[in-house]
This record gives sequence, structure tokens and C-alpha cells, in this order.
Amino acid sequence: MKAKASLMLVSAMTAGVLLSGCVVEPAHPPQPAPVAEVMPPPPATGYRWVKGHYRWEGNHWQWVPGHWRPV
Repeated sequence: MKAKASLMLVSAMTAGVLLSGCVVEPAHPPQPAPVAEVMPPPPATGYRWVKGHYRWEGNHWQWVPGHWRPV
């Protein structure tokens, strides 16, 4: 009886270890075309423009607008 329980335990642990590597991340839909932005004048000297881009947010593409960043 003990041998049967031990065999079942080892089998369950082996199956768990082997299946733990089978996690597949879902494929993202293609990234949409970039949004046309008008670059406003810089707020002051010493700033550079960071173009807008898409970022994956949980389950969809989210547009991050362009902005000025200090150098």
C-alpha cells in the first residue's frame, strides 16, 4: 500500500514538473499604425522630443503620446 502511494506521489510530482514548462503566452494582435502627432514647440531649451508609441497594456495596445523630456 505504501509503495503504491509513493509511486502515485512521484508520478504526480513528475507530471507537475514536466507540465510546468508548457506555459505559452498568447500572441498579441499586430501593432496598429502610428498616430500622426504635431510636435508642439519645446517648453524651454534643453528638452528633446520623445515620439509617441504603442505599449502593450494587459490585453490591448495603448497609445503613449509624444512628449518633451529634459535632456
